[in-house]
Amino acid sequence: MNTILLDSDDVDEHAALGDVIDAVEQAFAAFERGTTQMPAKSYIDLPQYNGDFRSMPAYLDTGEWDAAGLKWVNVHPDNPEDHDLPTVLGTMIYSDPETAFPLAIMDGTTLTMKRTGAAAAVATDYLAVEDASSLGLVGAGVQSYTQLEAISEVRPIEEVVISDPDDERVQRFVETYEDRFDVCGGSISEAGHCDVLSTVTPVEEPIVGLEDVGERTHVNAIGADAEGKHELADALLEAATIVIDDHEQCTHSGEINVPYRAGTLSDADIHGEIGELVVGSKAGRTGETGITVFDSTGLAIQDVAAARVVYERASVDGAGYGFDMVGFEGSP
Repeated sequence: MNTILLDSDDVDEHAALGDVIDAVEQAFAAFERGTTQMPAKSYIDLPQYNGDFRSMPAYLDTGEWDAAGLKWVNVHPDNPEDHDLPTVLGTMIYSDPETAFPLAIMDGTTLTMKRTGAAAAVATDYLAVEDASSLGLVGAGVQSYTQLEAISEVRPIEEVVISDPDDERVQRFVETYEDRFDVCGGSISEAGHCDVLSTVTPVEEPIVGLEDVGERTHVNAIGADAEGKHELADALLEAATIVIDDHEQCTHSGEINVPYRAGTLSDADIHGEIGELVVGSKAGRTGETGITVFDSTGLAIQDVAAARVVYERASVDGAGYGFDMVGFEGSP
């Protein structure tokens, strides 16, 4: 039995967003039901390289299928300029839970992009107004593309406004999508007054204020993934219905981590976890007005769920490179 090696192109081709969104939604539900094992994300901080490593293992059982894996990922902001490498690099080991056989080793960078977009799509489906047709994006990096692709799977997005101080990145984004959407560059406030807003920046000083969003805007806060990062102003968070992916991760390194530590926000200000919305124990959007925020830190169960989609589809297609990693022939 061979292990399959899947590069970024293989992952991109076989991570069909509709399937990944469904798998991530099932993973959130399993998390809420308690049929997952997911140790806290561990960090290795490397200030000498302005970066860090993160280890993310998980197992989940949805009742229909189970899966296990480990993602080893980093964030090195200097990579693009200093080394011509992506800021985020990742490797996913996807294993058979019954035997622990390594079924696949795959690119975790593209996988991370896909499952992050999928998580925002799940949250958008539960928290955005039903007729949401406009999407704002703050930050024109690689995740902005996946946010649009994924969210347009769950809402009929027609208009897109993207805001970024780098005009060249904005132009590249506009040129990529101008044949599919009514897309233009704009201010943070113009992006924030869309029906859905996704923020995908690494800032530590909030850049989106309460006045920058509409009265019915749903916000996917994606950028905060480490202690001290903070995209949304406290006043915006205080005014919003807040849904998180995981309490421990969000209060440590999510969008709410700074105001939570300061005491500006407390558990009483958190409406619930996304899994509670999926299983129906907490309500999603209940009216045409009201600001909602999804604090997405990224869970290892999302990676495993997405990896299963990639592995299953790649296996059917005969994609990737198979090799004998284990080399076990049994007892003589």
